[in-house]
Formats: sequence, C-alpha cells, structure tokens
Amino acid sequence: MSEFLLKPRICFGQDALSALTDVSAHSVLLVTDQAMVKFGLASRVTNILRDRGIAFQIWDDVVADPDIATVVRGMKLMDSRYPDLVIALGGGSVIDAAKAVIFALAQTRPDAGRERPCFVAIPTTSGTGSEVTSFSVVKANAEKLVLVDPSLLPDIAILDPTLVASVPPAITADTGMDVLCHALEAYVSTAASDFSDALAEKVVQQVFRYLPTCWRNGQDLQAREKMHNASCMAGMAFTNASLGITHSLAHALGGVFRVPHGRANALLMAQVVAWNADFDGQCDTAAAHKYARLAHLLDLPASTAREGVASLLVAIETLKEEMQMPAGIRDTAVDATDFERRLPEMVGQALRDSCTPTNPRAPDAQALTELYRRTYG
Repeated sequence: MSEFLLKPRICFGQDALSALTDVSAHSVLLVTDQAMVKFGLASRVTNILRDRGIAFQIWDDVVADPDIATVVRGMKLMDSRYPDLVIALGGGSVIDAAKAVIFALAQTRPDAGRERPCFVAIPTTSGTGSEVTSFSVVKANAEKLVLVDPSLLPDIAILDPTLVASVPPAITADTGMDVLCHALEAYVSTAASDFSDALAEKVVQQVFRYLPTCWRNGQDLQAREKMHNASCMAGMAFTNASLGITHSLAHALGGVFRVPHGRANALLMAQVVAWNADFDGQCDTAAAHKYARLAHLLDLPASTAREGVASLLVAIETLKEEMQMPAGIRDTAVDATDFERRLPEMVGQALRDSCTPTNPRAPDAQALTELYRRTYG
C-alpha cells in the first residue's frame, strides 16, 4: 500500500497574511531572523498579534544552516514560556529551526504533559518548500543532518507573494533552482506516484516560465506568486516522494564549504540528471524517459529519450546562465586542493544522506566522486 499525505492547510495570494487573524492563540513564539526584523516583515506579523491582544515573544537569532546549538537555544526559550502557537517567518533555515525545536522539545520533555502547539509557517523565500514538508535540516559540525518525521509538518502554511518581492536576484536564483531540483528529484524518485508526478510536472513548467521574470523584476507579483506556489507544490511532491543524490551531494558540499544550498543544487543538477539517465550509455533508463516527458511538456525537442534528456540538460544550463549563476564549484571560490582533500568526507556524507536511497540509480562512492569532480569545473 502507498499513501500521499495532504497537510497543511495552505493560504495563498497577495492578502494571505490576513489568515493570521483567524488563528486561535493565547501565547505565541515567533521564530524569525534579524533580517526579517530589520526590514519590517516581522512587524507585519506582530502588528496582527498586538491588535488581537495576543502575548508573544520573538526568537530572532536564527542564522543560515541552523546547528544543534541554535536548536538548543530555541528549546530553552520555548520551554521557558510554552506557547500554544508557533509562527515561523523566514526562509528554509528559520522554518527548519522551528520544526527542530518543536520536535526536539517534545522528544526530550515527553512527561511535561503539554500539547504540541499549533504551528504556522510563513516562507519569505520561494525555495525550500519547508512549509509543507516533513523534513528539517540541522547542521552538526561540517555535516548536515536531515530529520524526517510526519510531526515536523506545519499545521498552516501562509504563502504571501508580497513577502518575497524584495528578495535580491542572486537569492531568487538560488532558491528558484532549489525549487526546480525538488521537482526533478521527486519526479524520478523510486517513491514517486501519480500524485507527486502531477505536482512535479506543474512545478517544472512554472519554474521555467516565471523564475527568469522574478530574477529580472522582483516586484512582478504575478511571477512571484507563481514561483511561491511552485515552491510549495514542489515541497508537497518531495515530502511524499523524497529526493535523490543531487540533494545528498549538495547537503555535503554546503556543510563542508558553506555553498548556499540552492546554489549547490544548481551546480550539481545537470550532472546528476545526465547520470540518472545514463546519458553517456544507452540512455534508456526509466528516469531518462521521465526527463524526456518533462522536455516535451516544456515544448522542447524530445522525439527520443536521448533527445529529450539533451534538451532538458540544455534548458537547465541556459536557465543558470540567464541568471548569471556560477558554472561550476570552482566558481564559488572553493580551492581545488581543499576540494580534493575533503572529497572523501563529502562522498561519505552523501552516501549516508537520507535522500540517497530513493535516487533512481543506486550510486557508489566512485560514482559520487566522479559527479563531484565533473561539477568542480
């Protein structure tokens, strides 16, 4: 038997933030970061809470790639004045930190007799899809650990495109390519289904249509809304179908060399697509045929599996070039000597990553090493 989990409730559109006026609460913990406070986005949430007379505390020192120490700080704060509503406002790191804090506190204090708080996720980037996934990524030293548990799913996701209109072009590119990677990997995952496929196909079409517009003109709210929705749909696809080795390799690369996650996925994506499709061989894998279908949906040449895969590879690279993204790992200032020295460590992490088992083609250390080296440039 298979299943497809449908959660959370999703509120979307240019007035979606107003959904907070209907959420019942007496005490709120707002999880965010200092950028959200500085640029006034946090106040858009606290103003609603203040108008409703709801007590709140703010935890705003979450940083990119939250580590275990960050989670512990959040647990202490949440434990000191336990809320009945947690709101996470920010990018994937903020939402992942909130998930990890709620989860870890429940695991370590099971005898406290407290109900899990209602959890609302409000993404301010169009990338991770964390607002609808059962995944949370937490850093431990130089390794990114992926938590996977149904209890990590938020109860409500609020998708308001006005919250992402000011995202800079470089971050728009990184997060947008993360969306594409989520869709591509969920689509060819060994756990894919008709339901996740339908979402992934729609996401791929929307990314290629709207991401360049968002990169060129962030104030285009129609394009922003389409990408925000695409990010969420990709999250719905991969929380059910899981991911593959692009993410495994990217997690390790980001953990060791601090390459932003979406950028790491963008660097590795085409190499993994080609490897999954066996593009240098017969190009007759199940993944190859699914990639060719995506090329067809994008109105690209796809009369054979090989032609379709080739078209998709060109489309990915063209999208990266259009947004002036780095071509290879070398272009992210990762030193060649350091890269080779830490290559076995990254390969080991990628092999252990929870995304690896559902990749359509089972990798070994040699294959992952070659994929890294090809991506270095």
